[in-house]
Amino acid sequence: MELSLALDPQLPPWLIAAVAIPALALALYGLVGRARGAWLRLAGWTFLTLALLNPSLLREDRENLKSVVAVVVDKSGSQQLADRAEQTEAIRARLTESLSRLDEFEVREIDAEELVSSTTDVSTALIRALKSGLKDVPEERLAGAILITDGQVHDIPERISELGIKAPVHALITGSEDERDRQIQIVTAPRYGVVGENFEIEYRVRQQGMGNGAVAVSIYMDGELASVEEVIPGETYSFFAKIPHGGPNIIELRAETHPRELTATNNRAFTTLNGIRENLRVLLVSGEPHAGERTWRNLLKSDASVDLVHFTILRPPEKQDGTPISQLSLIAFPTRELFVEKIDEFDLIIFDRYSRRGVLPVLYFDNIARYVRNGGAVLVAAGPEFGQPGTIAETPLADVLPAQPDSTIFEEPFKPRISDLGNRHPVTRGLDNGRQDNPDWSRWFRTIGTDRVTGEVVMEGAEKSPLLVLQRFDEGRVALLLSDHAWLWARGFEGGGPHVQLLRRMAHWLMKEPELEEERLTARQDGNRLLIERQTLKGAPPDVEVTAPDGTLSTRPFRETGPGLYTAELREPDIGLYQMRDGELTALVHSGPPNPREFAEVVSTPNLLAPFLAKIGGTVRRVSQNASDLPRIIPVRAGAPAYGNGWLGLNNTGATALRGIDRISLFAGFLGLAMLLFAFAAMWTREGR
Repeated sequence: MELSLALDPQLPPWLIAAVAIPALALALYGLVGRARGAWLRLAGWTFLTLALLNPSLLREDRENLKSVVAVVVDKSGSQQLADRAEQTEAIRARLTESLSRLDEFEVREIDAEELVSSTTDVSTALIRALKSGLKDVPEERLAGAILITDGQVHDIPERISELGIKAPVHALITGSEDERDRQIQIVTAPRYGVVGENFEIEYRVRQQGMGNGAVAVSIYMDGELASVEEVIPGETYSFFAKIPHGGPNIIELRAETHPRELTATNNRAFTTLNGIRENLRVLLVSGEPHAGERTWRNLLKSDASVDLVHFTILRPPEKQDGTPISQLSLIAFPTRELFVEKIDEFDLIIFDRYSRRGVLPVLYFDNIARYVRNGGAVLVAAGPEFGQPGTIAETPLADVLPAQPDSTIFEEPFKPRISDLGNRHPVTRGLDNGRQDNPDWSRWFRTIGTDRVTGEVVMEGAEKSPLLVLQRFDEGRVALLLSDHAWLWARGFEGGGPHVQLLRRMAHWLMKEPELEEERLTARQDGNRLLIERQTLKGAPPDVEVTAPDGTLSTRPFRETGPGLYTAELREPDIGLYQMRDGELTALVHSGPPNPREFAEVVSTPNLLAPFLAKIGGTVRRVSQNASDLPRIIPVRAGAPAYGNGWLGLNNTGATALRGIDRISLFAGFLGLAMLLFAFAAMWTREGR
């Protein structure tokens, strides 16, 4: 209980002062001049002034509050190594038991585990956890905090003011002083590079508690061993290699493990290098001008990643019409240069309504067939000439064509339709928006008949004849489009159709873009799960095998998500590289940040926290495995030393909470009136004598 005095004036203070000050001044003047009755006049005016000020006696009813002590338990990844989890629990149990015996303190345990995410900030945010756990505690009630950690804390403030706590903070360090660990670090690595060109990665190996002998480092590219290097710890080394393919290239560095080191997790480092293709080189040979010729040219020229070389054969060599040489093309068709010397520099060759007219010797077609088998790509956009004498199907190129003409030409309206196989093929899947029987696009009016079809028919024309046929030959690919009316879609006839998607997908499939592979296994991280996606022309695939970062093998079932598309998932993955295998197909995906700070340094240490805690009156102590040497906890007054030999101090704040106030008016009621009347009566009586 506390007592205090309060005033509640009956009149405005300025008015009371205007009356009281002159009266009291006269009374004091009389008192100094020893005038008779001066004491009575002073007492009367004093009582009147007090009555107007209305003084009250306040009695506060207060409850003593306990001082809050925060116990922050580090449950980050590095705290799960060796026996640290058991050691942490032993320290926590002894510490809370010791604090519970002190009536001055209220213990608040703060779990820092929720601030460690496997997909974003994988680090020990102990200070952030402390501030978050105490945000509802008034500053006057905070006794201090005790951190139970291995000392690898990544959010230590640079300035004391950033902590926002004016109380001692101590740290109890887990682990032992003789710990050993080895880690590999990527110093620099490019994020992008051109496919086929060299890249450089700089790396170093660091270790603690070991010698300085050479360490073997294995370097993997997309899961395949690329090189083994012998390195000296502490020195920086470089690895050079060519970027093998477009898209993500996962590069992994593994340092050999030591039998007594804390963990092998940080013996592996990852980086993802995105391969960018140089501009694709396409050769377009148009046999004769026609309505659809510009469709191909416009499509290929609109793609910034394509370098197009286009020739149109306006007149064959045997044509003699007397046209002056000055009016002919200024550039001769460089057949030998294109189809002998530089043919392997092209990613795709397109024959658009081309027929044998003596421009290309038969030997050149044999060279084109060899180009296909060695990994090249050819697209034949056929018109009426394909079903007539002189067709390119009568050349050595016929060996790599997916179908042969049968000399029939269908001249009738029809709507191109996606075949059952094409409904699952990545080139044509989804073009008709699922309306396979009646697609929402315009009609075509010509189809070239074929027989001896050896390729995959993904689109059908008039009378269900093949319209688009795709086939692989050894390392290369060939596509055969058996109509020259794709331009009707480009011109918007009867609403047009998806000509851009069709022709672009077809061209990119020929040039081996990974997204358009018929049989493909990919994996990616989506929040707190890994999505495994399978693309196939066959039936439902078997369960996919998943190899976790620690080598554990498991399987996941696929579920169908679309025609030819299947998905499996892995929830709550660990941090590290996962490998998926489905028969001969493999995929790699890294879960979480490539090189999390949490495992970069795992050896326990007091050196990171000690300088900062010393500035705020705290200290750092290493504790044994069973916490038998845990320091005693002693309440101290604010500002006093907060640690000593074998003990830690926490502020005893003496905070209280106000429960109620009783007010007693000193000049209210009959008592105040009686005192005032008595004073004035005595004054008048004395003046009357």
